[in-house]
Amino acid sequence: MIGGREVFARDGYARASIDAVATASGVSTRTIYKHFADKPRLFAAVIVDSATQVANAEIALVERRLSRVMSAEEVEPALLAFATDWLDDTGDWLAGMAHSAAHRALIGQVQAEAAHLGSEVIAEWWQAGAGRVRAELAAVLGRWAEAGLLSVPDSERAVVHFSRLVSAVPGSPASTITAGERSAWIADGVRVFVRAYQA
Repeated sequence: MIGGREVFARDGYARASIDAVATASGVSTRTIYKHFADKPRLFAAVIVDSATQVANAEIALVERRLSRVMSAEEVEPALLAFATDWLDDTGDWLAGMAHSAAHRALIGQVQAEAAHLGSEVIAEWWQAGAGRVRAELAAVLGRWAEAGLLSVPDSERAVVHFSRLVSAVPGSPASTITAGERSAWIADGVRVFVRAYQA
């Protein structure tokens, strides 16, 4: 899977070849075809595997940063610590996952190739990765609501609000900002979210 992830991330789905994947994986093309009938099925397996690994790390981060919150005063600092780590592709929480940058590139490939991949593949990819993380975050917000720490009528909707608020940046998608500016935008997003959902 590692060879496939590297090739698809680097070359894109359309330009990636089975030969290149076999070379990067250190196997023959015959071995690739023994396990996968064609390039779409290989790509599907690669994106699901990558999404699963990254989601496992993200869920561990949710547990580490958010599971010990016991009071309303702890909510904002915990969410800020979580969001800061979550949006840091080079952070310690990704230790041992050198492919995280390749995974981000694969997300772009999935979005570009969604029509060719089919709804079943997209659903499997979502359920293996981002959907699992979203569900875990929704469960945390639901527990906080039950404890009276936040007022969250719809935890799944609240997770979408949170992720959009903390990931917002000024300017065009291609623009760059400093680490300090990024931290300020994350903090602002967390603050707006907490104010919107405070009990």
